[in-house]
Amino acid sequence: MSDPFVLGATGLAVLVGLIALRMPVAYAMAAVGLGGIWALSGPLILMSQMKTLAYGVFSNYDLSVVPLFLLMGHLATRARLSHALFRAANAWLGRFRGGVAMAAIAACAGFGAICGSSLATASTMGRVALPELRRYRYSPALATGTLAAGGTLGILIPPSIVLVVYSVIVEASIVQMFSAAMLPSALAVLFFFGAILVYTWIVPEAGPAGGRVDRREFLEATTGAIPVVLVFGIVLGGMYAGLYTATPAASIGVALVLLYGVLRRRLSIRDLGDALLDTAKNAGMIYLIVLGAELLKIFMSRGGVPQAAAEMMLASGLPPYLMLALVLLALVAMGMFMDSLSIILLTLPFFWPVIAALDFGLGPNETKLWFGILALIVVELGLITPPVGMNVFVINALARNVPMIETFRGAMPFVLVELLRVGVLLAFPGIVLAFPLWIG
Repeated sequence: MSDPFVLGATGLAVLVGLIALRMPVAYAMAAVGLGGIWALSGPLILMSQMKTLAYGVFSNYDLSVVPLFLLMGHLATRARLSHALFRAANAWLGRFRGGVAMAAIAACAGFGAICGSSLATASTMGRVALPELRRYRYSPALATGTLAAGGTLGILIPPSIVLVVYSVIVEASIVQMFSAAMLPSALAVLFFFGAILVYTWIVPEAGPAGGRVDRREFLEATTGAIPVVLVFGIVLGGMYAGLYTATPAASIGVALVLLYGVLRRRLSIRDLGDALLDTAKNAGMIYLIVLGAELLKIFMSRGGVPQAAAEMMLASGLPPYLMLALVLLALVAMGMFMDSLSIILLTLPFFWPVIAALDFGLGPNETKLWFGILALIVVELGLITPPVGMNVFVINALARNVPMIETFRGAMPFVLVELLRVGVLLAFPGIVLAFPLWIG
């Protein structure tokens, strides 16, 4: 082994140690990357690269969509679109056994379509749906487990920030990536509904039927969700039809949500200022993670660590699907401790060369789409998997009287159906690829 490789491997061990010590992932990656480049190339080359590196990373046009989609989500939250979604879903589903929980899942899916963040979806919908689940005497395990699992839908349903970043890294089309996520997202909602039905069939008292609503309230609730459907349809429908790319689509989405909030008098000047400030904070954090990942990638590439890891895995002789399964298991494990964006940025330089070199009977672009969807699903699975599912912590902070073990217990049926969904997509890649091939 060469000295650069030893240094790179040491840097990787230091990175793991820093993350274990709870240093923010962005700072840990940046520190290891800067230190490693300094050690390998010297301070002059490091300073020369830093002069233009940040600009080179942040000036990527595709990344301009990130703050716009973040702003759309923050405006939607303050315009109370989450309340309208849950009210509509509850009007349709609440009268059935387990229906209020299914309404929470449907509302999470709808809010994820204008938010793009799992943690934000879990937090927002938890505040909206938890009081209703309590009012109808749902078991604490099912109520909190449903909301933790529903929050994971935000990472995959377009427009997803993590999908955008993944597309930039592997040089895939953002529009194709969004379209590839459509059917797997719909499958997730159906599987979650199935998990709730089975749960309440086994334990009927865990999810009693909610009350029926009269015709007038049903119509008001249903029409209240129309703005979300319109925003989703105009933003994504325009992209799929080729009318505009992701960044103009996000701009249109921001304008539509802002117009809705102003016309309904649900957005004040203060709300707009708060949304802009939160967007700046979140976008700054994401860009810092991206910059840290770029520094780490430069260091690791010069040390030859990703290349050596790829050669070692490919030389192992393991079947391609077994290799893929090991990669997905590693992502699940990391998802228990880290946020999804950090995981994607940290692991792709190591895992993607391996996946790209394996033969799954798919073309290079099809492999990008298929692996991207699988990777995000297993990362979101880690958000509700013991011992440290981040979505569980978010919901538990809203339901402090519910022991965390109860929330994990309530999330287990959803973990099982997520594993089933991964198995289905592994066996039938066409589910991921059908929509991208259809829209061309």
